[in-house]
Amino acid sequence: MKLGARILKTGMAVVLALFVAEVFQLPSPVFAGIAAVFAIQPSIYRSYLTIIEQVQGNIIGAMIAVLFVLLFGNHYIFIGLAAIIVIIINLQLKIENTISLSLVTLIVIMVAPDENFISFAVIRFLTIFLGIFSAFLINLIFLPPKYETKLFSSISDITGDILKWIRLSNRQAAEHLLLKKDISSLKDKLIHLDQIYLFFKEERTVLRKNRYQKQRKLVIYRQMITLTRKSLDLLKKIHHYENDLQDLPEMTWKQIQEKLDNLTSNHEHILMRYSGKARQIHEEKMSEYEANFEELLVMFTHFQTLEMDKMAITHMLQIISMMMDYNEQLEHLEILLNSYQAFHKNEMEMVE
Repeated sequence: MKLGARILKTGMAVVLALFVAEVFQLPSPVFAGIAAVFAIQPSIYRSYLTIIEQVQGNIIGAMIAVLFVLLFGNHYIFIGLAAIIVIIINLQLKIENTISLSLVTLIVIMVAPDENFISFAVIRFLTIFLGIFSAFLINLIFLPPKYETKLFSSISDITGDILKWIRLSNRQAAEHLLLKKDISSLKDKLIHLDQIYLFFKEERTVLRKNRYQKQRKLVIYRQMITLTRKSLDLLKKIHHYENDLQDLPEMTWKQIQEKLDNLTSNHEHILMRYSGKARQIHEEKMSEYEANFEELLVMFTHFQTLEMDKMAITHMLQIISMMMDYNEQLEHLEILLNSYQAFHKNEMEMVE
C-alpha cells in the first residue's frame, strides 16, 4: 500500500488538533481529532470550501442541539428527531458533505450534563471547530499538492503504456489475454486522470498573468487527455479486430503499420516537446499531419474496393476512421502547443 500525502496530512491534522485541545485544556479533545479527520481534503481549494461548509454544518448541529435540549430535554428519542431535522436542513442547504460532522456536533452537545449546559455546548462546539481549522492549516502549510506535475506524469505514463501496446499489436506480438487485462486497467487509470485534472483546475492563482497561463494550460491538458482516450480507443479496435488485420494483403497491412508507427511517434514527440525534451518543428509536423490525413483518406477509399469479406472491410474502415480522428486530434494539440509557446516563450518550464 502506498503511503500518500493525504494519509500523512490526516495524521498530522489529528495530532495538531489533539495537541491544541490539550494546551487549552478543552474537555473531550477526541472530538477535535474526529473533526480533523472529516475536514482533511486532497487540495487547498477544496480544504477552503470544506472549512466553510463544515463550519456551517457545525453551527446547524449546535443550534438544533441547544434548541431541542432547552425545549424537550435530551432523551434519546429527541436526539433522534433532532438528527433527522439536521439532515434535512443540510440537504436543503446543499451541504450534504457536512452531515456526518453536524450529527457528531448534535450528539456530543445533547448528551452533555444538564448543569451549565449552554457553556458546555459552546466548549464542545469550539472543540469541533478546532479540529476543522487544524485540518485546514495542515493542508495549507504541509506538503501542498503539485497537481500539474502529477497530471503530466500520469498522462505520460498512461500514454506510454498505450503506445507500447499499439506497437506490439502492430507487429502482431501482443499477448491477447494480457492486453485485454491491461486495457481494463488503463480505463480505470483514465478515470483517475480526470480526477487529477479536476484538482489542478481547482487550484487558484493570484497574478492575472499566471491566470491566463493556467487557462491555456488547462486547454492543453484537456486535449492531451482527449488524445490519450483516442489512442486507447484505437488500441481497443486493433485488439478487437486483430484477426481481420492478420488476413489483410501484405502490402495493405504494411501501409497500416507505417501509419500507426507514424501516429504513435508523433504522439510521443508532442509530449516530449511540451516537457522541453524535444525541439520545436511545428511547420514540418503540420505538413506531416496533412499528408497523413490525405493518405488515410486514400486508404479508406481503397479498402472499399478490396475483394474481402464485407464484415472484415467494415472493421478495417472503423480502424482507419479512428486513425484519421487520432491524426486530427494530434494536429489540434500541435496547434494549441504552438500557440501556448508563442505566448509564453520565456515562461516554459519543465513540468516533470
